[in-house]
Amino acid sequence: MLKITTTSATIPPPHLSPPSTKTTTTTQTNLLNPINRRHLLTGLHISFSTLHLSIPVADARGLFQMPPPRLTNQYYLVRAGESEFESLGIINTNPVAKTSVDSGLSEKGKKQAVKAALQLKEMGACDAGCWIWPSITQRAYQAAEIIAAVNRISRSYIVPEYSFLDARGLGAYEGKNLEAVSEVYASDTISPRNKPPPIDDGTPNESVADVFVRVTQLMSILETQYSEETIIIVSPDSDNLTILQAGLVGLDLRRHRDLSFAPGEVRFVDINSIPTYKQPASAIYKCRNPPICT
Repeated sequence: MLKITTTSATIPPPHLSPPSTKTTTTTQTNLLNPINRRHLLTGLHISFSTLHLSIPVADARGLFQMPPPRLTNQYYLVRAGESEFESLGIINTNPVAKTSVDSGLSEKGKKQAVKAALQLKEMGACDAGCWIWPSITQRAYQAAEIIAAVNRISRSYIVPEYSFLDARGLGAYEGKNLEAVSEVYASDTISPRNKPPPIDDGTPNESVADVFVRVTQLMSILETQYSEETIIIVSPDSDNLTILQAGLVGLDLRRHRDLSFAPGEVRFVDINSIPTYKQPASAIYKCRNPPICT
């Protein structure tokens, strides 16, 4: 049995205890001074907390905001070429079929993808290397392979994105004529939270705000995972890119359609400039808190 000998029956509080002139064993100190240990742990907690709070939250990586004060990487936005469904004039946004060969590039779409790849080469996008992030959607991934081949980029630098870059789900408009999408865009100009009518075949009915959340999550991943890199984002549709670009430059999301991407179109992202093409001057105004724009 461990026998502990003390010289006092009471233990004064730590802040009242005079400096001891007697030596005690480590065992005695640990057993008789739990308050000291508690104060030590409390002090460490305060120190760590102070250290944590001294790091500016805004400078922490991964806390991505729209519009961003800066971007760590360089970005190019590319819309995949025309799809087989688009060549037939049919709306096709159901993610269930996104990897089907029927959702791939049409012959015209392949030529558009080659043109995009050559444009990226002319812009020097991959001169110092680049990462290609396409949607796993068949037409976007095919376009990414063409971009990689033309720019002599290894396929190991193609990173398929499985959900954040899905084509915007248009709900009950699925299978209708492409011209019907104008009704969706008319609704977008009223509120970024307006959704297309729902349908029960598995096709999402996404508002601009829904897509905004997806593309913001994508940018958060890219800005966290890479630093000082060039990244080419390849989307199967225009809406992902217009909503992303509007968010990056601070344009009102209700006007995202004014930034429409043609099949195979390429753009470099510059958050310091607001694109003025394809929209009247009256349409250019800031959205301070996207996706809520008033």
